[in-house]
Order: sequence, then structure tokens, then C-alpha cells
Amino acid sequence: MSRAATRPLRLGIRANLAQFSLLVGVNALVGGMVGQERTVVPLLATRIFHLQAFSAALSFIVVFGATKALTNLFAGTLSDRLGRKPVLVAGWLVGLPVPLLVIWAPSWGWVVAANVLLGINQGLTWSTTVIMKIDLAGPKRRGLAMGLNEAAGYGAVAATALATGFIAQHAGLRPEPFFLGLGYAGLGLGLSALVVRETKGHAQLEATTHRPASGGLGQGLSAGRVFVLTSFRERALSACSQAGLVNNLNDGMAWGLFPLLYADRGLSVAAIGTLAAIYPAVWGFGQLLTGALSDRLGRKWLIAGGMLVQAGGIAIIAGVTGFGPWAAGSVLLGVGTAMVYPTLLAAIGDVAHPSWRASAVGVYRLWRDGGYALGAILAGVLADTFGLTAAVGAIAALTAASGLVVAVRMDETHRRTPGRAEPPTGHNLTPSRATPANGHVPAHQPPVEPTSDRPGEGAGLA
Repeated sequence: MSRAATRPLRLGIRANLAQFSLLVGVNALVGGMVGQERTVVPLLATRIFHLQAFSAALSFIVVFGATKALTNLFAGTLSDRLGRKPVLVAGWLVGLPVPLLVIWAPSWGWVVAANVLLGINQGLTWSTTVIMKIDLAGPKRRGLAMGLNEAAGYGAVAATALATGFIAQHAGLRPEPFFLGLGYAGLGLGLSALVVRETKGHAQLEATTHRPASGGLGQGLSAGRVFVLTSFRERALSACSQAGLVNNLNDGMAWGLFPLLYADRGLSVAAIGTLAAIYPAVWGFGQLLTGALSDRLGRKWLIAGGMLVQAGGIAIIAGVTGFGPWAAGSVLLGVGTAMVYPTLLAAIGDVAHPSWRASAVGVYRLWRDGGYALGAILAGVLADTFGLTAAVGAIAALTAASGLVVAVRMDETHRRTPGRAEPPTGHNLTPSRATPANGHVPAHQPPVEPTSDRPGEGAGLA
């Protein structure tokens, strides 16, 4: 039996550093699969396939978002039932043909079909890498874990968008920009199948000491109950779901309309690629700070404030003209998204019981990535009816409204308790009587004073 197979399971990023770092790298490859399309595909729609209506040009984002959203739901449920690794490997298998379909596409329908597969690929792989990092990190550093995960993914989106813009400027829109995607898919499949290890046992370990934040949030919930709680009933979960939806609604608009807006104002493909990269670059690398920051300051106000900052960035892009002002708006949009993105996932992990956490993440990501489809449809219709600038401005107003919803509806999900440490192994764990075993004191429950002087009880495990 291998040493890895006999080693006791431990929670925490440091205790699982090798696998955690590997999963960060795998998620960078997942992000690169989306990044290959951020600059080039909207231009393919208008310059190669000569689509005139904005709603038609954005159809690939509609099918991508709808497919990814539904796949997220099944990915979470399947991960709880079958394990994380099989779902991850299946996602990479589905993603392999995506670059080839775009390269060989004789009609726009092929590009749309490729994005059905890309949506499935992203739903399975990104959902699973999120769940696996939550499993490994444990409750104490969940925000940092999500920051690292999303920074890797969206850093790769930015780098690939920038690279494909320059490649397309010098070599054309096809096929060379999509060679990167072929490399990402092959490497991601190989690492996931051969090197990544299953993490479901870590979730089971955490479940032995987890206490639900409130009644009705314990283990043993049905899939339907998890859906209702995450979507509508539980205040924090439902507030996060709507914020995630609007976040990706404006991202779908940015993906589809911003390159067309910049091209309409006369920017080169390379300049469009640079602008397309600034926003996800700031978003991606900003999460290295904001994910950990949410572990210190809490989740709610980073989310609410981030949505308002996003709205400001989008409004600037709608209201100005020129590379410099557009770059400034893109930076602001990236900062706001960095405040929101890992914090939403961490908040879901705070509230959901480990036994149904993957399913809750799947429901949240159903709503969040459904925003891509809704955003593409709404932005396309508004742009066809009122013009590009009005469409972008309307999305800015909707984003601001979402931030206000979070401010009013969401309860804080993460309050640190001094002295609490991670449970080290799964063999002699007893939940602390002073705090919930997830290491947080929910906003609506008062802390309980320690009632034992025994080590490992009351003040937490040392």
C-alpha cells in the first residue's frame, strides 16, 4: 500500500499543499479554455461569419452559459455521489474537441456547438476544482482557497485572451489562436487522470465535527431541499445566488459586447485583446488578496461593495471613449469582480453542511453561470434596440441593484473566533463546545463560552 494511501487525512492548505497546488494549476488550464475565446470568437462572428445582429453574434455565449449552468447542478450532485475525480476527468474528455470544432467550423452553427461542449467542460471541471479545494482547505482558510482557485482560473483567462489577440493580429483569427486550447485540454486531461487524487474523504472528515449554522441546515437534506434553500429560502445562500447571477450577467455582456464596442470605435485586434485581458487579469490576481481578506473581514460587505464597484467600472466604459479610459473602467470592473467572486464561494461553503456542500455549490453555480446566458440575451436585445452604449449602461444599473440586494438581505456568514485551529486528523476529533466545528460563529447565533478545561475542548484544538 502506498504511503499516500496510509497517511491520515488532514484539513488545511498547508497539510495538503501538493494536491492543492496541483489543483490550482489544473484550474488555470480550465480558465485557459475559456480565454481562447474571449478576444477572437466575437470577432469571428462579425468578420468571418458576417453576423449583423448583436443578439446573433452573442448566441455562442447564450448556449455556453445555459449549458454550463445546468452542468454545474449535475456536477455538484455527481461529486457528492460518485466522488470528485471522475467528474473532473469526464469534463476534460468533453473539452478535447472544442478547439478543433472552432478551427474547422464551416458555419456559425459549429461554433455554437463547440460552446455547448465548452459549457459542459467548464461546468464539470471548474465546479469540481472548486469543490476539491474547499474539501482540502477546511473552514479556516476557505476564502484564501477560493481566492487562489479563482486567481489561477481567471489569470489564465486574461493571459490567454491577451495571447490570442496578438496571435490573431499577426496570424489571423483561425487556426493559430486555438492551438493554445488544444494544449490546455491535453495537459488538463493527463494531470487529472494520472496525478490528481480524490478529496471526498476530506469532506467526510470535516462532516464529523461540523455543526449547522441554524436549524434545517444539517446533514441528510434532499437535492430538492438543497435547491430551494440555496435559491430562495436561506438568506445568505439566496443573496449569494442572485449576486452570482448578476456578476456573470455583466461578464457575459463584457465578453460579447466589449470587443464589438471597441472594434466599432476603430481599435485594432491587438488593442482589443489587451483590453479584453485587463479586466480578467485584475479580477484574477486581485482574488489573491480578496479571498484571504474575506477570511479576516467577513463576506457580506466585500460582496455588496464589489457589486457596486463593478457597476462603476461598467458605467465608465459606457460613458467614455478611448483606450486609456476604457482600460481604467476595465481595472475598476476587475477590482469589483475580485471582491465578489471568491467571497461568494466561500460564503456558500460557510453555510452549507459538508455532506451537501457540493450540491449547494452546484446550485449556486447553476444560477451564477446562468447569468452568462441571461446577460448575452439581454445585452444583445438591448444593443439591437437601443445601441451598444445604452446596453452597457443598463447592465451597469442592474449590477448596482444587485449589490443593494446583498446589503439588505444577506446575513454575515463568517465571524472568526480567536484561538480556533484546524482539526488535524480524522481519528480523534470531537467538536468544540465553544464554537461550531466549521470555525465560525454565525451572525445570528451568539458565541458560547468554553465549558471545559480539557485540551481540544472549549477554546478549540491546538
